[in-house]
Amino acid sequence: MKIQKKLYLFIFSILIFQNILAQNSGNINYNQNIKLSETDLYLDFSKDELIIQVKGVSNIKADNYVAVFSVTQLGKTAKEVNELINTRINSVKTYCKSLDSKIVFYTDMISFVPMYEYEVEKKVFNKKTYNEIPIGFEIKKNIHINYTNTVQLDAIISVCAENEIYDLVRVDYFVSDMEKNRKEMTTKANLLLNEKIKYYESILNMDFTNSNKIISDNFATFYPVESYQSYKAYSSSSIEKEKRVNVNDITKSMTMYYMPKFDKNFDFVINPVIVEPVVQLVYQINMKIKFEKEKQEVVKQENFYYFITPNGELKKMDIK
Repeated sequence: MKIQKKLYLFIFSILIFQNILAQNSGNINYNQNIKLSETDLYLDFSKDELIIQVKGVSNIKADNYVAVFSVTQLGKTAKEVNELINTRINSVKTYCKSLDSKIVFYTDMISFVPMYEYEVEKKVFNKKTYNEIPIGFEIKKNIHINYTNTVQLDAIISVCAENEIYDLVRVDYFVSDMEKNRKEMTTKANLLLNEKIKYYESILNMDFTNSNKIISDNFATFYPVESYQSYKAYSSSSIEKEKRVNVNDITKSMTMYYMPKFDKNFDFVINPVIVEPVVQLVYQINMKIKFEKEKQEVVKQENFYYFITPNGELKKMDIK
């Protein structure tokens, strides 16, 4: 009995441990489309050249944001629909200016079209006739709100909701001094590149000072709008569907999350801890070092003719 109890406790502890691990990993595991990168590295050899690569990423907090909201208004007349939508937009604009005087507000006109519907005309001896008649107007505008503090977005969304503006189209992130971040990355990459050159010189017992070198580098920028993914997390029972039986599935909630570029494949990372969505700047520099081929002495072969004398002797004669 004691052995059985110990065995049950052992199995129970394993199950609890597995649950803890599952909780720490998060519901992202329900996303079946996520593929983990391979850990095998591709390595190749070249007889007469060496390629040295340095790659880094900088996680940059944006200092300017632009939120775009879509506004739609219906009305019976052109005057009415304009007055209604302008009242809603001006209410949001006034609040934003009171929230922060530096907030920039811009209204973008999208469309202004008449609306129609069909009126049924009934006749005694004829079929029904549907006549299209105007019923009003529809106007659409986008409002662009430029702010500098991410906390302000919550207040902006609240005042938009109070004015029946619910469609947040997108949020754009901007970094004012991107050139400063580029210089920081190139400086860091150059230091690591020189360290790698010295490392390869030491293990190859060679000096690359007079070797032929070719350099290629490039930047890539990734914004938060490009880095969001989605998944559905749920657990449902499996049943055998019998004939003439209807099964109604409930619509599952979709979860979206920010997925930045992982820093596992980089030689250096600037600002590694990511708490909020950031602009990710990637820099890579490649150096190709060509080795001089070993000089081989070429022995010139002189051309001779050999002939046999009447006495049977073999003699060499220079053709020159």
